[in-house]
Amino acid sequence: MRTEQPKVIHLKDYQVPAYLIDETHLTFELYEDRTLVHAQLVMRRNPEAGAGLPPLELHGQDLELVSLALNDRQLAAGDYQLGEESLTLQPDSERFTLDSSVVIHPETNTALEGLYKSGKMFCTQCEAEGFRKITWYLDRPDVMSTFTTTVSAEKQRYPILLSNGNPIASGSEDDGRHWVTWEDPFRKPAYLFALVAGDLWCVEDSFTTMSGREVALRIYVEPENLDKCQHAMDSLKRSMKWDEEAYGREYDLDIFMIVAVNDFNMGAMENKGLNIFNSSAVLAHAETATDAAHQRVEAIVAHEYFHNWSGNRVTCRDWFQLSLKEGFTVLRDAQFSADMNSATVKRIEDVAYLRTHQFAEDAGPMAHSVRPESYMEISNFYTLTVYEKGAEVVRMIQTLLGKEGFRKGSDLYFERHDGQAVTVDDFVKAMEDANDADLGQFKRWYSQAGTPRLAVSERYDEAARTYTLTFRQSCPPTPGQNSKEPFVIPVELGLLAADGRELPLRLHGEAAPVGTSRVLAVTEAEQSFTFVELDERPLPSLLRGFSAPVKLEFPYSRDQLMFLMQHDSDGFNRWEAGQQLSVQVLLELIGQQQRGEPLAMDERLTMALRSLLQDETLDPAMVAEMLSLPSELYLTEISEVADVDAIHAAREFARRELASRLFEPLYQRYMTHREVSRQTPYVASAEHFARRALQNIALAYLMLSERSDILALCLDQFDTADNMTERLSALASLINSPFEDKRALALQSFAEQFSDNPLVMDQWFSVQAASPLSGGLERVQTLMQHPAFTLKNPNKVRALIGAFAGQNLVNFHRADGAGYRFLADQVIALNAMNPQIASRLLGPLTRWRKYDSGRQALMKAELERILASGELSSDVYEVVSKSLA
Repeated sequence: MRTEQPKVIHLKDYQVPAYLIDETHLTFELYEDRTLVHAQLVMRRNPEAGAGLPPLELHGQDLELVSLALNDRQLAAGDYQLGEESLTLQPDSERFTLDSSVVIHPETNTALEGLYKSGKMFCTQCEAEGFRKITWYLDRPDVMSTFTTTVSAEKQRYPILLSNGNPIASGSEDDGRHWVTWEDPFRKPAYLFALVAGDLWCVEDSFTTMSGREVALRIYVEPENLDKCQHAMDSLKRSMKWDEEAYGREYDLDIFMIVAVNDFNMGAMENKGLNIFNSSAVLAHAETATDAAHQRVEAIVAHEYFHNWSGNRVTCRDWFQLSLKEGFTVLRDAQFSADMNSATVKRIEDVAYLRTHQFAEDAGPMAHSVRPESYMEISNFYTLTVYEKGAEVVRMIQTLLGKEGFRKGSDLYFERHDGQAVTVDDFVKAMEDANDADLGQFKRWYSQAGTPRLAVSERYDEAARTYTLTFRQSCPPTPGQNSKEPFVIPVELGLLAADGRELPLRLHGEAAPVGTSRVLAVTEAEQSFTFVELDERPLPSLLRGFSAPVKLEFPYSRDQLMFLMQHDSDGFNRWEAGQQLSVQVLLELIGQQQRGEPLAMDERLTMALRSLLQDETLDPAMVAEMLSLPSELYLTEISEVADVDAIHAAREFARRELASRLFEPLYQRYMTHREVSRQTPYVASAEHFARRALQNIALAYLMLSERSDILALCLDQFDTADNMTERLSALASLINSPFEDKRALALQSFAEQFSDNPLVMDQWFSVQAASPLSGGLERVQTLMQHPAFTLKNPNKVRALIGAFAGQNLVNFHRADGAGYRFLADQVIALNAMNPQIASRLLGPLTRWRKYDSGRQALMKAELERILASGELSSDVYEVVSKSLA
């Protein structure tokens, strides 16, 4: 913990490292009450850092120094300076070897950074700066070294000893201990180091690469989870094959390993050859994991595997370049998931998440560019802006260059920079050089924060048969950036005739039309494009596929939106038209609620959704997405001042109205899909996901009728389902229903059946925490006393406290401020235990300016109480101080 204000790190202050580490040799002696770490670093002066021999300053935290030697000469206390987080000494030659021994305490490490215990297992998490909690080192991503690691432990307790690379030696010791040595031949920064020791069982398979090499694949888990690994293994093999075909990337080591860990701050980590996963991101079985969990496992396995090239073989020079590996790899895993499932539904899910959460980040006090200029705590910049918006930025490069041009650029990038730590500029330069393109202006997406607004107006000249679209772009001020230069905004569009036909697109000055869907690059603050030879006023389909992360403004009427829902050839824009229609209807209802008027819902929304339900040619997953009304969180995000109670009342009214008006088609679709589910064994495939998605949203609507026959259907699905997707969906419908005795019995039954499965119990916590029924806070406080809950486990914290504060808006934003006080209490408690999780919980409080003056005062008071609570971690201090600034 730090009592002083944390230091601000600036990109402009970057300097190359004064010294480099060519070889790192580590020996770990693992004991129950301590761990000894012996490190030998083969080092040299960096020729790019100038002449002379400046002092060598190494990073370290919470290390007990036992011994230190320079070129085999033991150093006395006067030969070095030991700071709180640094060790400084004077090398006597340009090449030297530094040996050190330290004692660390993974058994008491609740921050889950560096080396720590998760249950009975030792494991590591070193990104971003966790390695400095293991030994004295140059812990920065541009210092890359080969690693040889020997792990020694008691054989009976820890029969499995793992690290990066390939195993090269092993042996036993006389006192019941044993050791294994691993060698990683590829240079890597310390953040990619990994170690695992435990009593683990292994699921093994193999993959033959495109050059004919056999790679051993192993997933290590605790024995009770052996039956939950096959989906992850299948996902890994699909990922390896896809990366060869889509990007030409072949795996390089003889072995690829995944380890499932229960206590983990993130989803997973791409350590070279030894990926450490949060157990929630690798374990999947029909009876214990939902369809969404299966898809998440597939996506995360792919993401971490893809990092082998976009992150490991080519890594980032400094942490300001974090999106270089994360944005690029998020795009790669999204492309993979789109190919494995429904591409349209995948795009809808990604954009809905981006607009609800990342746009809110852009509009809040923690707003920053994709490549930020400064930070206090690097852990706070593992954000949606770096990951999700970063992926959108790379996607726009692909949109502008085309898929073939983008592949040429990525091939050149990997070829040019293999084995290097590079920057965003190097990535963009490879794209430019491979395509003879100029992306200079485009790079503003990396340096300018905020979500641009793109207002579009139209003009049709009947006499000239021309149609002009005028685009005006602007971007609101963000912290530290009051004015913005124009972005390059790729706008993919089409023009529809009155009969739904796609019209040929020929711009003024062109000799012939260029297809019926094309990309325009908007590069100026105001820019017009005129299409010629149009015999009627067309209806524009704008921003197809969400071709840029902007807020689009076009004055569509409700009838026009209904037309696009029926006729647009772009699946994403069909969904988007439905969302815009829903938003218009919901905003009208919110206004009625605020004025105290009787609520009356526009029939056009019902008509549009009825036609979708009756069209059995449509993808059921797509229909399910279109039946999902915009969330309360999204409605909050687009509100100038969010009226939580009015938003909740209006949305619930709309849901009940739709349930009543669409009862018959909803009932028919439910019964049809449920019957198929009864007769079909569970399969984790896109077709089956789609069927269950529509079945379950239909059930959620039907339960709003509060009819006893529908309750019987819901109870039957809960009792007889052979998979967690159907069972949990039925439980959620019961929990949010007025049938109090039935929901209590269902909750009890669920908990009794799955009490020994931590991940399923997390779902049990979440479904209750998110319920909007009154008394939500008190339910959460009671659940915190449940024996399955602990503040020490990040998954539990996210499942209960995170779900309540982030999803249950009507209860969290109680007018008396009790929800705010509760969250502040948990942040203060977690600050001393796990600063990363504490800072991530703060998100809902940081948006205090979004609400009415009464709630603003209450939220701000809790932030001030956190700030005054004592010694704050840099993680929490940065978020709170910026939120109050």
